[in-house]
Amino acid sequence: MASAKSLKILFVTSEVVPFVKTGGLADVSSALPQKLQELGHQVRIVVPKYGSIDERKYKIHEVVRLKDLTTMIGKKEVVYSLRSSFLVGSKARVQIYFLDNDEYFGSRHSLYRDPVKGNNFKDNDERFILLSKSVFELIDKLGWVPDVIHINDWQTSLIPAYQKTLYKDNEQFKNIKTLLTIHNIGQQGIFPKTSFSKTGLPDTLNNNNGILFKDKVNFLKTGLKYADTISTVSESYSKEICKIPEISGGLKAEINCRKKDLFGIVNGIDPLIWNPEKDKIIAKKFSSTSLINKLTNKEELADKFGLDYEPEIPTIGMISRLEDDKGFDLLKKTFKEIMALDIKFVLLGTGEKKYHKFFEEAEMKYANKFACYLGFDDDLAHLIEAGSDMFLMPSKYEPCGLNQMYSLVYGTIPIVRKTGGLADTVENYDAKTKKGNGFVFTKYDSKDLLSVINKALTLYQDKKAWERLMKAGMKVDFSWLKSAKNYVSLYKNILK
Repeated sequence: MASAKSLKILFVTSEVVPFVKTGGLADVSSALPQKLQELGHQVRIVVPKYGSIDERKYKIHEVVRLKDLTTMIGKKEVVYSLRSSFLVGSKARVQIYFLDNDEYFGSRHSLYRDPVKGNNFKDNDERFILLSKSVFELIDKLGWVPDVIHINDWQTSLIPAYQKTLYKDNEQFKNIKTLLTIHNIGQQGIFPKTSFSKTGLPDTLNNNNGILFKDKVNFLKTGLKYADTISTVSESYSKEICKIPEISGGLKAEINCRKKDLFGIVNGIDPLIWNPEKDKIIAKKFSSTSLINKLTNKEELADKFGLDYEPEIPTIGMISRLEDDKGFDLLKKTFKEIMALDIKFVLLGTGEKKYHKFFEEAEMKYANKFACYLGFDDDLAHLIEAGSDMFLMPSKYEPCGLNQMYSLVYGTIPIVRKTGGLADTVENYDAKTKKGNGFVFTKYDSKDLLSVINKALTLYQDKKAWERLMKAGMKVDFSWLKSAKNYVSLYKNILK
């Protein structure tokens, strides 16, 4: 058992910034371990070594004890190594182990999907079985036994099942506790029933009471069943997945079975990266006492998107995956009305083809007030946060969301729907009490979306009230310290 002070935490994930990223999980997998280590805990990370990771740049080296290890995936013998480097962060150098296998990871630059065909890799089951199994070899060969294995999403969700079956009699693994964090319950790792034989798990689990769900192997359901504790990335989301079938991804009954072990901890943001006073990417740094400098960013933003700069006209920014869940069906329905308002609108994102087509056409039709960049560009993301007056997130559901927090910190007022992490971080502005830090609508409806945008535009005309609102948002503390302390309390709770 760990001492009251220092815990050993093994953090297993499928992506980590700055090495590799498709979404918010990568940001969390970098920031949280660093903050935990700063708080005096020992943290190590395990992640696959995809082909896009630059070995020389990140000084990834061999570890003799972790070289040429073997395991069986079904009837196939697989040879792999675990190589080492450090996550170089603020004050903490967190050790990170890269799962190195050319067939499954090294030969591919993309994480989960075939970039040419656009569909998931057919052998994702085998790839992430290997990741799960490698964790036990790592602990065994190093003799570094964690108090908690903190796993993330479906890609790591077989780990608790292995621990409680194949390794249940192994002294080294017996007392380790597992925490599964669900970043997005919509992604579950679902494979045909034939995938079961590849796992090497005992046959007693080859049914819907075990690791199958609706007669298919379901990695996330396995984690839900076997992890000691489960967390999600906001308090509201942890409640929503218990109550709303659409949000629970069909796993409502499975989650409710574990309700007493389910917690919500909202993500933090990294103030070294997202901070208008220190941001080297934006056109001009600013703070709540130098808001005039925000206008330089607004001008630069207009220039980058080829729009005329009109300081008095509000700019609405949006950075998102272009898909229905993120509210794009609502946006599409109301787009004509939104374009009739006295605004500029900039969009950065990539996603479903139907939305790419829609926004490409919209850009030609409304060239003087709407512009988009269909792709991802980190520099542009910083500039949108710094240069916009408002930021739109009309999500159908949102486990946590980070952009609403970035927006608040940059004095950009969020307009959001009340769901998940958006409900936990954005408080609706009340004109009577002058309380709140953004604009919130509740019903998932295009009329309500339009109405809340109009409310924001009305307040924007009152310069004093708007500035007060900007400053209220800039005061909120979204640093990882608070979230990391909540995770430490949760780890200690599991270990009791």
